[in-house]
Amino acid sequence: MRTLTNLSAAPYSTFRFDVKLTSITEFNSVAELQAFNMALSPVILGEGSNTIFMQDITAPVYRYIADAKTINKLDDQHVLLHVEAGHNWHQLVSWTVEQQLWGIENLALIPGSVGAAPVQNIGAYGVELADSCVYVDFYDWQSREVKRITAGRCQFGYRDSVFKHALAGKGIIVAVGLCLSKQPSRQLSYKGLDHLPVDASLDTIYQQVIAVRSSKLPDPAILANCGSFFKNPIITTEHYASLRLIFPTIPGFIVDDQFVKVPAAWLIEQQGFKGKNIGDVGCYKLQPLVLVNHGSGTAEQLTALVSKLQQQVYAVYQIALEPEVRMLAADGHTDD
Repeated sequence: MRTLTNLSAAPYSTFRFDVKLTSITEFNSVAELQAFNMALSPVILGEGSNTIFMQDITAPVYRYIADAKTINKLDDQHVLLHVEAGHNWHQLVSWTVEQQLWGIENLALIPGSVGAAPVQNIGAYGVELADSCVYVDFYDWQSREVKRITAGRCQFGYRDSVFKHALAGKGIIVAVGLCLSKQPSRQLSYKGLDHLPVDASLDTIYQQVIAVRSSKLPDPAILANCGSFFKNPIITTEHYASLRLIFPTIPGFIVDDQFVKVPAAWLIEQQGFKGKNIGDVGCYKLQPLVLVNHGSGTAEQLTALVSKLQQQVYAVYQIALEPEVRMLAADGHTDD
């Protein structure tokens, strides 16, 4: 365990606003968590790929950085992979491909830590974490013990989970259990993968996911960003039908018989924001759903751009864009 004080937040968020952190404490084990005198309202941080510090942060920041993994046989076709929260997600996916274990290959190149994955229920190309998650180990601040939360109790939804709601602020994720298959379980229906052969190898799928993502999304190490900034909005079928009368080319993906998911990138691009900036913050030139910091952007510029995008999209389509990224104020709460 170590605690650092009075440091720049830039290395701890891939959006890299240069505000200050009062303190950040990193834990390597549950025993260290149990021995520590916890603050009441800490900021829980993984690798900072979904968090933007909008102001100097006075709340303490906690990170669980242990990254060990163990693998156990479930049956002849499946294994249980237990992974500590500090493990890098993409490195884990790469390892599973090397081991010829199917299930999370479509989630390659998603930035962040394993511990952050259940919070967002990360997903891409027709696959979500929920599809392979068996349990989440959650260290409870009050009981000072690890509670195993089965997948059915995680309340996984679209970029959502119980860790954003009932368990928000109640503790920290320390490990995740994943069920992976030794047999192929291909998901090739999404654009970018749909041209692959039906018997595509695990490595072929993995490499194609990386190629598609790399062609559209900027590397955070080169151009500061937090990936997709807004959730793809889900609207009623009636609302979608009415929009189709006015905007015949508006894309939509059926969720069920009542709801349709509309790509936020399309909504933003249609309003002319692709490649546009406010100051040094803007919509990425290849993918307007990704907001970027060109180097010296400010929280004020980001707030202005977000507000402008939301207002314009709502004015035209009556669709509210909801941020997927956490924007944190000084006390560590979401900056509304």
